[in-house]
Amino acid sequence: MLHVGWFSTGRDEAARLLLQTVCHHIRNGDIAARISFVFSNREPGESEQSDLFFQLVKSYGIPLICFSSKKFQAELADKFRGTDRDTGLPLWRLEYDHRVMELLDKFKPDLCVLAGYMLIVGKEMCRKYNMINLHPAKPGGPKGTWQEVIWALIESRATETGVMMHLVTPELDSGPVVTYCIFPIVGGPFDQLWKEVDSRGLSNIKKEEGENNRLFQLIRQHGVARELPLIVATLKALGEGKVKIRNGSVFSEEDRPIPGYDLTEEVEKLVKQK
Repeated sequence: MLHVGWFSTGRDEAARLLLQTVCHHIRNGDIAARISFVFSNREPGESEQSDLFFQLVKSYGIPLICFSSKKFQAELADKFRGTDRDTGLPLWRLEYDHRVMELLDKFKPDLCVLAGYMLIVGKEMCRKYNMINLHPAKPGGPKGTWQEVIWALIESRATETGVMMHLVTPELDSGPVVTYCIFPIVGGPFDQLWKEVDSRGLSNIKKEEGENNRLFQLIRQHGVARELPLIVATLKALGEGKVKIRNGSVFSEEDRPIPGYDLTEEVEKLVKQK
């Protein structure tokens, strides 16, 4: 059984839905895993949304550890001044990570999932845990926020994109790919929207419509529909040993190094079940 540590700020309904869905699949026996703890960088009373998230965690009987990064920064940022040369993170952030690891020392997770955790993880924590995070692009695709990814796809006239889970490293969105899925952004309703972009020009669309552009919205819609299924399929594959993480690298079931495990077929099945 896979022992999972769950990191989440718990800032919105999406964070609750993600935990609910994974717990549902664990209880149904679809995922051979157990969530050993949930960690949040907020504490009770900081936000109505995170308080709702904490209530959900407790309803599942999962150990909850809270440590406010906001309060820590306010109290100790002056003591830990400066910036880390390697990562560019403020020194107080690295000290915060160190305190977090002390709080979690009694847990020995096989894997940690960043599920709406709104802090960049420092190098020491990356070395201590196998941590995975979601990125809204296929392997080798654009980096950055989901908005930056979509604009880059439109600008390059990409024909496909995807979603991936990657190992967390100090370099943002640069860790080895663990799992991924790919889907087309041409054909069907996409083709007419691409024609509209061609006729009007991307610079005009950005200025006049921005993220309300229909092609932008459709790409986002198809990506979001696959994010939660990919997380579920990833935990299932890891629990079954179809993909393995060891010493910062990703391996197949046969212990061969691989550039990520393709879960497109499994993800599409889950999307159709919705």
